[in-house]
Amino acid sequence: MKFDEFGFDPRLLEGIDAIGYQAATPIQEMAIPLIMQGKDLIGSAQTGTGKTAAFLLPIINNIITSEHHEHIKAMVIVPTRELAVQIDQQMEGFSYFTPVSSIPVYGGTDGASFGNEKQSLTEGVDVVICTPGRMIAHLNQGYADLSHLKYLILDEADRMLDMGFYDDIMQIISYMPKTRQNLMFSATMPNEIRQLARKILVEPAEISIALAKPSEKVLQLAYVVYSNQKVPLVTHLLDSEKLGSVLVFCSTKISAKQLSRELKQKGLKVEDIHSDLDQKNREQVLLDFRNRKLNVLVATDILSRGIDVEDIDMVINYDVPNDGEDYIHRIGRTARAEADGIAITLISPEEQQKFAAIEKLLGEEVHKGIVPQIFGECPLYEPLKNRPKPRFSGRKPGGNNRGRKA
Repeated sequence: MKFDEFGFDPRLLEGIDAIGYQAATPIQEMAIPLIMQGKDLIGSAQTGTGKTAAFLLPIINNIITSEHHEHIKAMVIVPTRELAVQIDQQMEGFSYFTPVSSIPVYGGTDGASFGNEKQSLTEGVDVVICTPGRMIAHLNQGYADLSHLKYLILDEADRMLDMGFYDDIMQIISYMPKTRQNLMFSATMPNEIRQLARKILVEPAEISIALAKPSEKVLQLAYVVYSNQKVPLVTHLLDSEKLGSVLVFCSTKISAKQLSRELKQKGLKVEDIHSDLDQKNREQVLLDFRNRKLNVLVATDILSRGIDVEDIDMVINYDVPNDGEDYIHRIGRTARAEADGIAITLISPEEQQKFAAIEKLLGEEVHKGIVPQIFGECPLYEPLKNRPKPRFSGRKPGGNNRGRKA
């Protein structure tokens, strides 16, 4: 389906054409008509399916074609700064030839940025793309008026709940009028998401785009190793391959920092990016990576869904992702725009069962590479035998085991 078949305003079509969009993706084809009809919507779709355009385009069109007033009209709530920036960049492109205004609102910036956000919120910017904590900081000061808001979009709702943003989301919604259009997008649909949908959405339409398998252009490999063999093997892989751009994913910021430090000592052009970096430093690291001043970027999962960098030659999973969807998001950073790519995962004994679950979701085994003999003896891949051992919590049975998330 072509974008000029949706009945969009000519000014919006001009922006779509300038960006180079031609045919709608399946989620766009299904979601856009429903949103333009004013229906609430819950959509199951992963990153890379085109869901951002699926909600931005009809919202922009509705704002263009409705009576103008100086109030906040739409809010997109997202889990991370990177995603806020990415959506805002798409928003700028789509709305370039329209009068619709937008601003990203996220933490980790300086006082000047906060002041710019305050001014836009006070004056009534059309579309706000925000992370929960920063938006609450503005709402608490009383100048951000959401009483005329018409559209609420929750993007990557599952990730927001995982990060503990439920109470923040509900607090933000308390400032909004009860009558509004609600759109929720999530890569997965656990019970918690459906419960949230029941509280926020009104008789929603539901669409689902099946989890995509990795591109056939991605060569997937795995190496079964002991934990202390991971750093030497990563160094060996980076030395032996003449690669322009490599993205290494770690499950924690501690392991990201340690690995980056080790690779720097080997003389590699590498930086790490994680939640401890402020936004200015994060943006500089990403810019250096895009401009090839860095060959290697070591990242935590804050980037698995939010990074937008072309021509990544290799993705290395230093730690096995927590689930199959995270694995697909990670390795989907390579082999984009018809290019080939390599995705390598390092599997320690305690991670074998987790990787076997990923293979089950993929519907096939990932080829296990042969580790060079210089690294010594390696474990066998026996996920049924290598089950993680339960750890003693130090609490008595029947006690209160609830704790804070890390």
